[in-house]
Amino acid sequence: MSKNLYNTSYNPDILSCLANLSNDEVFTSPEIANSILDLLPAFLWEDSKTTFLDPGTKSGVFLREIVKRLDIGLSNEIPDREKRLNHILKNQVFGIAITELTALLSRRSIYCSKSANSEFSICQEFQDDMGNIRFENIDHIWDKNGNCVFCKAKKDNYGRGEELESYAYEFIHTNNAQRIFNMKFDVIIGNPPYQMNDGGGTGDSAKPIYNLFVEQAIKLKPRYLSMIIPSRWMKGGKGLDKFRKNLMDDTRISYIYDFEDAKECFSSLNIDGGVCYFLWERNHNDKADFIFKPKGEKEFHSRRFLNNELINNVIRDDRQASIIQKVHTKNKLSFSSIVSSRKPYGIATDLFNNPKKYGYNSIPTTEFENSIKIFGVIGNKGGAKRIDGYIHENCLLKKDGLNAYKLFQSYAYSTTATVPPAIILGKPGEASTETFLQIGPFATKREAENCLLYTKTKFYRALLFFNRIQKNLSQNTFALIPLEDFSKELTDKDLYEKYRGC
Repeated sequence: MSKNLYNTSYNPDILSCLANLSNDEVFTSPEIANSILDLLPAFLWEDSKTTFLDPGTKSGVFLREIVKRLDIGLSNEIPDREKRLNHILKNQVFGIAITELTALLSRRSIYCSKSANSEFSICQEFQDDMGNIRFENIDHIWDKNGNCVFCKAKKDNYGRGEELESYAYEFIHTNNAQRIFNMKFDVIIGNPPYQMNDGGGTGDSAKPIYNLFVEQAIKLKPRYLSMIIPSRWMKGGKGLDKFRKNLMDDTRISYIYDFEDAKECFSSLNIDGGVCYFLWERNHNDKADFIFKPKGEKEFHSRRFLNNELINNVIRDDRQASIIQKVHTKNKLSFSSIVSSRKPYGIATDLFNNPKKYGYNSIPTTEFENSIKIFGVIGNKGGAKRIDGYIHENCLLKKDGLNAYKLFQSYAYSTTATVPPAIILGKPGEASTETFLQIGPFATKREAENCLLYTKTKFYRALLFFNRIQKNLSQNTFALIPLEDFSKELTDKDLYEKYRGC
């Protein structure tokens, strides 16, 4: 066995050079892995009974760095290095790979062999090729609606042959994850898969699944839990309302490091809203240390509970709390109350790209009897362009606000944009596809126009950006913005005078 195994002087580190599988399955660098491991108490590395689990291992970097630390920490208790490594690898570190390929890669990182029981493995204690890095190619379990009962993946997308990956991750596809290794773990740590395409909208819609890994890990009641996940859970994310509330109320979270710009953590990726890693401690019942790292700026530290009396979201940058408090004290009515949910008229984004789905060869460009004007987009992703046309009123599944004035705000725009895209003033008899959120309705055209002026103020846009964390806007994104009286025009000067003395 090589006595230079896990020698930190070795350079370069191959795990620093791996290309990511995708924006959803991200390799963690050794540097970030060690920053997360540094959150754990030092006594763990000197305890030969402490057990560690990575439930979504890809490169094996977390487990490898854990082995390095245990190798040093247990040197007094188990002086013989070969015996020490055998003990650590057999009894203390465990992983569940997300694919067969990452299982092989992780075993190579941990055991120096893709087979745990091969002659090249540095651990002589295993009888099978998996060792403690397991991968089982399991199936989704479909309900009567064609959704997986565990991860809610759609059968149309993931019910496919054995030759293709099913992405039915073992850790979250069981009602009792403890049975996977038939043991409890002191520490659960890792970087889980982030999301799965759910086939919604134009095919780019995706359902988060990292929350399922966190929830499953908490059910196992480890002493410590630490994961790196997208930060969008703090303010939004499809289907994350319950998850967000549970974490905000959970006083066992003792630490969060929050990157506004994910590239400062994963240099090659653009993850809307940034990423964060956290430490959850079973015996902690207090405030959390919260480190917020704004893009291109120094980090800011605060110590606080995640829950707050102002909004149902996490306030990431504590410097914003005083501004939010002033506005909330003066005006408790939220602008979000006049913002629609997605699909304000029940029409998806694909209307102009897939007109046959709605009974048209192409969407008419001129009025006809009982028609309504509808705004949408044609094309996909970066090449999409705004367009309008006419469809029969009966095509609409919802009609709230149809016969009134309103505003149409695009629900998606680049996270690097400094201002929102142009807002459309919608007239009575006009509607929109899912591409837009509806603001209103308003009793008069003047009120709609005054609201439009309000959306162009620095005050409005500052509060909108405070609460924005991802490309897609939702009702919740507007929660911090106060609802004003739109019977009169509002300027930044008016708003400053109103709120400065709060």
